[in-house]
Amino acid sequence: MDMTNIRSAEMTMALEAVHHACVGLMPGTRVMAAMSGGVDSSVTAGLLKLAGFDVVGVTMQLYDHGGAAKKKGACCAGQDIYDARQAADKLGIPHYVLDFESKFHDDVIQDFVKTYTAGETPIPCIRCNQTVKFRDLNQLAKELGAAALATGHYVRREQGAKRAELHRAVDDTRDQSYFLFATTPQQLDEVRFPLGGMPKTVVRTLAHELGLEVADKPDSQDICFVPDGNYTNLINKLGVRGTKGPIKHLDGRELGTHEGIGNFTIGQRRGLNIALGEPVFVIDIDADSHTVTVGPREALLTKSLSLKESNWLGDEDSLQAAAEVKKPVLARVRSTREPKPAHLEWRDGAAHVVFADAEEGVAPGQACVLYDTEIESRVLGGGFIADTQALLS
Repeated sequence: MDMTNIRSAEMTMALEAVHHACVGLMPGTRVMAAMSGGVDSSVTAGLLKLAGFDVVGVTMQLYDHGGAAKKKGACCAGQDIYDARQAADKLGIPHYVLDFESKFHDDVIQDFVKTYTAGETPIPCIRCNQTVKFRDLNQLAKELGAAALATGHYVRREQGAKRAELHRAVDDTRDQSYFLFATTPQQLDEVRFPLGGMPKTVVRTLAHELGLEVADKPDSQDICFVPDGNYTNLINKLGVRGTKGPIKHLDGRELGTHEGIGNFTIGQRRGLNIALGEPVFVIDIDADSHTVTVGPREALLTKSLSLKESNWLGDEDSLQAAAEVKKPVLARVRSTREPKPAHLEWRDGAAHVVFADAEEGVAPGQACVLYDTEIESRVLGGGFIADTQALLS
């Protein structure tokens, strides 16, 4: 496709954003574009080619697409490979489909099941970015002679005084920095995010201008390997059966029984199958005793949490070094919430996040992502939530 004459105002601004995002890479340099078959990754590949890079498109086959291919809005469905290949053909770039099904099963699906059956709340999108996407695709990029991997994530990579920095996207409604906190400093040196400096509305306009058939394709809404949203069915399908146990109130009363802790998450109110005449929420899930504890909403308030599997992108040498000086941070415990003032502490051999004001519904297994208090868009790192300390304890 001849795209030399595509130069609308939006396209000109987009190409400037691409060159900024790809600082350190000269035109003609080979860049591997991860193409999921959606509008974002397809536009990323198109912009990179227009910017003068030698672009190679790669799509990962992650699982048996089966029924997922029939559901609109499901990520990584069978149709997506076809859409990615069609976009690559339109753009005139080589395209490869790689079988990552075994890696995805071991690193993402099994981790999801293990976390869920342990009474925690998993975030498979973070695991996927952490493993098969940035770890394995970065390695593949090197094998293909590419200087960098580019993705369609809405997040920014900025060159700081000491190292490459990770920042929130310009479009707050699309920001994906929460899901990318585990990107290591080395990976951040090797990956580029061309869309982080532009809004999604402009990206769709650019897709039309590039002649891409996915321009109006709906965004993914589901966990790709659970297209019907029923986690219990997946866990049962994999042969992990729930164990019955009691549902207890914080005051010690036994209120009923359940069919397995995999049916519950911290903060859940609906589907408890108990009637008290007053609203109660899941406060705690004990995988050892198979006990689900419920209580009033105020019992969900958390004053601090500890981190495991942490990653650090700040200027300090490590998360421990930052915690030992009680570094102020902005802490984000859910992707849909804004970061809240807190500070880091180091005690009992782990980093702890202590909130200035109690946070609600903090669930082990979820991520706590840390942002800078001075440059609030900058991601300092974070970790998975290991344990929490309730305000009422």
